[in-house]
Amino acid sequence: MKTKKKQLKSLPNSNSNMSGDYNTHNNQQPNINYTDHTVDLSKYAVFVDGVTSDPSKNYKSFIESLSSLDGQGSNIHRLLTAAVGVSAEGGEFMEIVKKLVFQGKPWDDHNRKHLVIELGDVMWYVMQACMALNITLDDVIAGNVEKLKKRYPGGEFDVYKSENRAEGDL
Repeated sequence: MKTKKKQLKSLPNSNSNMSGDYNTHNNQQPNINYTDHTVDLSKYAVFVDGVTSDPSKNYKSFIESLSSLDGQGSNIHRLLTAAVGVSAEGGEFMEIVKKLVFQGKPWDDHNRKHLVIELGDVMWYVMQACMALNITLDDVIAGNVEKLKKRYPGGEFDVYKSENRAEGDL
């Protein structure tokens, strides 16, 4: 029994010589079908909207949330700066590591220095968080050491304990 292969159209303005071309990829992976969706994306969008908090999708609610947190003394503007910055700069640090590991970027003095610079940017935002929380970096490190001493009382990493945390172990 012969099966007829379904022909897929290339994306508009795609170059058929590109390795990312749908037809080229489909010929290499004939079991992958880009045209049949198992998820109704419009229903998924409605679902996502339904499980999204008001401050995440409504400006007025977002401002009210910030105002409420600020009124509670959270220093939310500095915490938000820190959270966004740590994530962004951590992503830049990870991008370099990703290229080293998966894309052949060389381990050399330039890339090491670039990692150090990005790590410095991460630390700038970590210090923003410390200021927002009115703590020192020493406080953060001491708390982390105490947490890890409780998790690994013998002083050595344990896979089981890393995956099966005791109650209260964040």
